[in-house]
Amino acid sequence: MQTADLDNAVEWYLEFFRAEQKWSLDRFSELTLSRLPGIRRLVELAVGDLRFHLFDREGHNGRKPDEDGFLFQHACIQVGSPQELVETRRRWIEIYESGRFSFVRADGPTDIVVDDDGVQSLYVFDVNGLEFEFAYIPEGHR
Repeated sequence: MQTADLDNAVEWYLEFFRAEQKWSLDRFSELTLSRLPGIRRLVELAVGDLRFHLFDREGHNGRKPDEDGFLFQHACIQVGSPQELVETRRRWIEIYESGRFSFVRADGPTDIVVDDDGVQSLYVFDVNGLEFEFAYIPEGHR
């Protein structure tokens, strides 16, 4: 995930997702430089088997993605209980209200919604305006 403020994003992912920093790079292969011109630093964060790669590039314009263009809409992370959704929502609000992070969107987390199959979902934005869904899927569904 490209970000205009790598330190802000890394710290938010460490705190919100309770991630662990695995490694960081500031020297890159010719292949990486050709694919991501101007890349300055890349950090890998891990939450269990899930890996996040966050990076910054020289010349980032700071604009949010064009909502009418191609867009990575969201990633869904399954949680083990409805209580985890409540805790995730509470943690997002607490971190946002701390004022320690800069967010490109002021949108707070959604309410926890339940679909006709009993699947419960919560949607939140990271500091870059990228959306994540947290979902509790009852056993035997989907």
